[in-house]
Amino acid sequence: MPLATVACCAPLQREPLGATEAATFAVVLKAIADPARLRLLSLIGTRAGGEACACDLTEPLGLSQPTVSHHLKTLVDAGLLTREKRGVWAYYALVPGALDDVARVLTGH
Repeated sequence: MPLATVACCAPLQREPLGATEAATFAVVLKAIADPARLRLLSLIGTRAGGEACACDLTEPLGLSQPTVSHHLKTLVDAGLLTREKRGVWAYYALVPGALDDVARVLTGH
């Protein structure tokens, strides 16, 4: 179930989440509940053009390329980032509205 569906239909303050909605939302919360992943979302979201090459993300985080790739994959799998392959590099961008959907589930707004 996409996060947007959870955000649209089951804000926490309006009605209880069903098992499927809770499982979907838990994946997203687990993905962002890591300091490196929060930093990745911030680094990518604040870049000119709203995207970043994986090659430009290892140095700011001080992590190895495989570790950064693992974190990026987790964020993509959670529906927070998109991945576009260009030659040998992958470029990442925030999924439009995904972070708004997280806020909407928590606040109902």
